[in-house]
This record gives sequence, structure tokens and C-alpha cells, in this order.
Amino acid sequence: MSTDPTTWDRTFRAEVARTREVVARLHAELPRWELVVWTAGNVSQRIRHASGDLLVIKPSGVTYDELTPEAMVVCDLEGTLVEGDRQPSSDTAAHAYTYAHMPEVGGVVHTHSTYATAWAARAEPVPCVLTMMADEFGGPIPIGPFALIGDDSIGQGIVATLGGGRSRAVLMQNHGPFTIGRDAKDAVKAAVMVEEVARTVHVSRQLGELVPIPQADVDALYERYQYVYGQGGASRAPLTAVAAPGSTSSTTSSSTDTTPEDAR
Repeated sequence: MSTDPTTWDRTFRAEVARTREVVARLHAELPRWELVVWTAGNVSQRIRHASGDLLVIKPSGVTYDELTPEAMVVCDLEGTLVEGDRQPSSDTAAHAYTYAHMPEVGGVVHTHSTYATAWAARAEPVPCVLTMMADEFGGPIPIGPFALIGDDSIGQGIVATLGGGRSRAVLMQNHGPFTIGRDAKDAVKAAVMVEEVARTVHVSRQLGELVPIPQADVDALYERYQYVYGQGGASRAPLTAVAAPGSTSSTTSSSTDTTPEDAR
């Protein structure tokens, strides 16, 4: 079984090591884009395996300067530590639940970025008044329910809010943003973008009344950006296709560190 490191063959062990490097490197993007302070926030990436998927995430309460590949921990989709010598992030159960119930998701990110978290503190969705929002999120950024940290309650809120929809970001009430992606890099991009649009819409609202984008135009912008823009758009599967509650994730594809060529 993939949950027992002693059974990992050379190829799978190399994939685990590569994913640890990816996740460690992507954690550095969070302070670079000013999305976190101190030790807050986390990035994870799924590792797909026929006998059971795993995830790589940072350890709890460790500063970003200390987040080397070797410091990353490996957990199963129950949130149980599989490999590593430190306690996993306190948000691991939320990440694990999201992977277990959203098979297409390959990366999850949590931040406490200032403007997105301010909207979460008001329990107010960010309205879709920017073409960038229509492109990236296909509509408003929704609010998820209030949930305490420590078990999979936050994960349940993420799945219930994002499942079957377009948005790759949810603002968990009184907490902050969680984003999903086809891999961790894609989820980090979504985290950067949700903070940008939260800030811009906040500033715009100070200047006067917001002007919504008609739904037909939101639909057209989203379809073009997601499935036409950049390289390989037509081959992209919908990200938020959700499995039935209680089912496990698909294990047929392999983890990658590639993101669709959709950078602006």
C-alpha cells in the first residue's frame, strides 16, 4: 500500500521527493505575494497512487524560512501522518477531506490574505464586477460556513460551497480564503488572484456603486479563459466535478508540477 513507506518502489519514492520539493518551493510564494504573516497559511499537493492517494503539506507552526523539502510531511487522505518527523499543519484534515471528495483537485492553498479575509470577516461574497473574476472564478467568490479548525469541518464547508460550481476560491466565514487547483501551483495562482480581486473590488466600492457584469458575459469570459485561452485549453477537464459523498478520489492519473499556460 502507498500509505506504508516501506512498500514504496523507487519510482513512487522519487515522486514523493519531487512533490516535497514542489510544495516547499511554492510555500515561498505566499510571503512573496504578501498573502500570509508569520507561520500562517499552507500549500498542499496530491500524489496519486492506485492503492490510495497521499498529500504533501507543511508541518505545523514552522516558519517559512525553515520550509525545506525535507521538512514537508506526507499524509494520507484521512489526514494521518505517513512520512515525516513533524506534526502536520493544523489544516491538514481540511485539505485531506477536499482531496477525498473532489477527485479533480490536485492542489489546495489556505492563506489569511488581508482583503480576502476582510470579506470573510463580513461573511460577504465578493461580487463579480471584474473581467478577471469572470475569467478565473466564473462568478462571485462565495462565502463558506463558519467552522472550527482541527477536524474536517472546514473541508466539508469547502466541498459543500465549491462542489459543482465554478469558483476555485471560497472565503470561509471569519477565517479566510481556501483555493483549489489542478495542482498546487494552480491553487497558489488562485490564492494570488482572489486577494487581487478582493482588494480591487473593495477599493472600487469606496469610490461608488459597483457595476455588475451580465451573466451571459460572465459565462462567455469564463469559457474562453478556461477552455480556449493559452495552451491546451480544450483538453482541460472541469476542476470542480465532485464525487458522491463518501466516495474516494480517482487514482488513474499522475501528479504533475505543470499548470495550464494561463498566466497573464
